[in-house]
Amino acid sequence: MTALPMRRRVHLQRAGNAMTTDHATADDLEYPFPKPPAPGQVVQVAPGVLAIRLSLPFRLDHVNLYLIEDDSGYALVDTGLATDCSRAEWEMLLAGPLSGIRLTRVIVSHSHPDHIGLAGWLCRRFEVDLLTSQTTWLTCQHISLSPGALDTLPYRSIFKRHGLDGPTTDIVVTQGHRYLAMVEELPPTFTRIVAGDALRIGGRDFQVLSGDGHAAEQVMLYCAADRLFLAADQVLAKITPNVSVWAADPDGDPLALYLRSLAALRSQVAEDVLVLPGHQLPFYGLHRRCDALHAHHEHRCQLIEQACASEPHSVAELVPVLFPRQLDPHQLGFAFSEAHAHVNYLIGQKRLYWAESKDGRKRAILRDGSAS
Repeated sequence: MTALPMRRRVHLQRAGNAMTTDHATADDLEYPFPKPPAPGQVVQVAPGVLAIRLSLPFRLDHVNLYLIEDDSGYALVDTGLATDCSRAEWEMLLAGPLSGIRLTRVIVSHSHPDHIGLAGWLCRRFEVDLLTSQTTWLTCQHISLSPGALDTLPYRSIFKRHGLDGPTTDIVVTQGHRYLAMVEELPPTFTRIVAGDALRIGGRDFQVLSGDGHAAEQVMLYCAADRLFLAADQVLAKITPNVSVWAADPDGDPLALYLRSLAALRSQVAEDVLVLPGHQLPFYGLHRRCDALHAHHEHRCQLIEQACASEPHSVAELVPVLFPRQLDPHQLGFAFSEAHAHVNYLIGQKRLYWAESKDGRKRAILRDGSAS
């Protein structure tokens, strides 16, 4: 088990990711630990708090998990993806630096497979309870019970109505969302945690916070006394969390919810906390990062407005405006849904409106004051 050095400023190389790369203040944040945990390594990031990193088979190639010292063991926060690779990495950890460890409970931040994928496997192995939000548990149950739900006519129609052609829709609803099935069967029961709860873990009291936009009712943990903030994916240092329209809620406004969540974090959590994120390195500078994320999304909204100023654009036609690089099917699904989220936000802000289209597709155009 390795303890990492304490607080100092580190400038990191910038790298693209499956989520949106954002360089606004990445090099202005403070990174107390210059390197992530190596495969099979456990590092101490705060007294009684351990970090491990598991591999992911995507461009975003890792997820961070945390172990918080608890009564006679450790509470685990997030689990990794349900793949043979992740299980092998867990076996290496349990035979090595975590040999003999006892898990007291498994806490899952949100419903994305890289965070909840192995929750059932670990809960059964250690005979412990799963703690998460009700929305997280129900979302994963829905996906598990209906793994092919996206590949149905109503959802295909949504993609096509917003400009995706038939072959591209086929790719998105099959290959693009294959990762959703990478979740082990969940325990039949769970313990619900809700924003405002006080969660006692070992000698620490954590306030349960909830964020939205990236994932519905995402759980975050804040220990004000020790200035620790487990942020899950709501605030990351060098990439912006994906904010996507859910196909079942095509007119939803997740970006408005995400921006509202950032504002809430600025008021609820101190600036000088150590942020322990779901991806990349821990950092200091939470409020600065929240401000940069807000500015990032406003910039992307302006790019869309510029594109829609001269002629109407469908969501599909706006994807290359926001994501000019070549995208694989996994990235394309995220990119389309994130472009959709920005358009829905601008529609809700009355900065864009839907224009009539003879081909039946919805296209957005800039509202200049004279448009009805």
